[in-house]
Amino acid sequence: MRESRVLLAAFALATVVDLVSLAVGSDAGHMTAKPLLMPLLAAHAARGGAPRLLLAALLCGWGGDVLLLSDAQPAFMAGMACFAAGHVCYLVLFRGYGPARAGGGLLAPGYAVTLVVTIALLWPDLPAGLRVPIACYSTLLTAMAYGAAVRLGLVAGLGGALFMLSDTLIATGIAAWPQPPRPDLWIMLTYALAQSLLVRGTLRERPAPATAYREVRSTTP
Repeated sequence: MRESRVLLAAFALATVVDLVSLAVGSDAGHMTAKPLLMPLLAAHAARGGAPRLLLAALLCGWGGDVLLLSDAQPAFMAGMACFAAGHVCYLVLFRGYGPARAGGGLLAPGYAVTLVVTIALLWPDLPAGLRVPIACYSTLLTAMAYGAAVRLGLVAGLGGALFMLSDTLIATGIAAWPQPPRPDLWIMLTYALAQSLLVRGTLRERPAPATAYREVRSTTP
C-alpha cells in the first residue's frame, strides 16, 4: 500500500512538472515529464492489483504520449493507433464488470449525439487525409467513455468524458479552430485526470461474479 501511494505521488509530481513546463513554455521539461506519466500510473495500478488489460491500456497510452512528442504526421498516426489500442483494452476490460447499470441506456443518445455533432463540425476543417482516421478513432473513444460510465460508474465515467474532451481539443487544433491560451496545458491536464480517474474507477470496482466464475472454470482441469 505504501509503495502504491509513493508511485501515485510520483505520478502527481510528474504531472505538475509537465503542466508547469507547458505553462512557462519549457520544451525540455515537457519532453522529460510527459513520458514518465503513464509508466508511473501503471506501476501504481499494478501495486494496487490492477488487471492486465488496465496496465495494457496505460502502456498503450504511454506509447501514444511518446509518439505525439513529434510533430510529424506519421508519428501522429502511430500515436493515434496506440491510443486506439488502449481504448480497445479498456472496452474489453469493462465487459468483465457486468451489464450496464440501471439507467445506463439513457446515456447512449447523449454520447451518440456528441460524437455525430463533433465529427460533423470538425469534418470540413480537418485535413482530407485525417478525416476518416479521426472519425474512426473518435467513435472508438466515445464507445470507451460510454462503457466506463455505464459499467463502472461516476468516477470512471468522468475519466472517459475528460478523455473525450482532451482529444477533442487536439482535433480542434488540427482543424485550426480558435484555441484557448496554452492549449497543450489543457490537453495534458484533462488527459492526466482522465487516465487517473479511469484507474481509480477500475480499481475500486470488482469484476462481475459470472466473469470470475468463468475464469475459475476455464482454469479447472
